[in-house]
Amino acid sequence: MTYAVTNFIPPSGRDVISVNPNTGEIHLTAALDFEEVNEFDFRIEARDRGTPPLSGHCKVVLEVLDVND
Repeated sequence: MTYAVTNFIPPSGRDVISVNPNTGEIHLTAALDFEEVNEFDFRIEARDRGTPPLSGHCKVVLEVLDVND
């Protein structure tokens, strides 16, 4: 299986969220700021290595909480 992230809303999500292509684990690559963006919406596609390859996807919604207030 391989995993890929698609359809970031907002597009700036590409700068702070990554997915391991081998395991599908979601990681943050930068700090999140509630005042800038309070929610990220993206899809993760899983694809097998068959012939023909089959794929599936899921929607992930990441809600950023403001813990300072």
